[in-house]
Amino acid sequence: MTSGKCLHSLEDKDNQVYALDYNVEGTQFVTAGKDTAVRVYDEATKTVIATMQGGLSYSVRASPGHSNRIFACKFLSNDDNIIVSGGWDNTVQIWDVRAGHSVRSFYGPHICGDALDIVGNEIVTGSWRPENQLEVWDLGSGSLITGIPWKAANSVVSRQPACMLYAAQFSKEGQGRYIAAGGSGANEAKIFDHHKNNEIIGTVTGLTRGIFAIDFSTDNNKVAIAGGDSTIRILQISN
Repeated sequence: MTSGKCLHSLEDKDNQVYALDYNVEGTQFVTAGKDTAVRVYDEATKTVIATMQGGLSYSVRASPGHSNRIFACKFLSNDDNIIVSGGWDNTVQIWDVRAGHSVRSFYGPHICGDALDIVGNEIVTGSWRPENQLEVWDLGSGSLITGIPWKAANSVVSRQPACMLYAAQFSKEGQGRYIAAGGSGANEAKIFDHHKNNEIIGTVTGLTRGIFAIDFSTDNNKVAIAGGDSTIRILQISN
């Protein structure tokens, strides 16, 4: 970062990479994209140590894993062997690097961006659709824990288009206290207090283009959002 020079360049031939994540220690990173494969790299050698595509179903038969493009993949923070991914095929896959394939999956989220995150035993997903956009799932069982309404129950119904999500993230401290999400259609972002029944605590609206990226600061005091209007907005979260 000091010199601005590229240290390494890796080519994933005949593929388009849409998702990338480092493990907590920074010793490995995972990529995924157009060819539906999940690849795990060793950071020191910059070589692929695992390529995963297929999996096992509950009946212990071979299954295809993802059948369409993957747009999000994340390491489990307390277990580098577990990776969670989602994409266009409306499934979330749970991969075990030791097994070399998907070991569980569940159907539902339609993920079109960095709209998948994990804290503890909970997975938050943001779907590019006008209803049931923001959901929280159980990692172990794959069952839906809750759907988070995008609009408050007492909000006035308007003709504004629905917000279809491209980004969704847990905050980094406090066991995922906050959830931030944003997308296109209504071109807005919202922050929810997950520890207070997913109460809406902030909204960014009135943008001319959709939101495609969201991230929290490590102390939860700030959240950054960015999208199609070529602007990065850094927001203070106040208690």
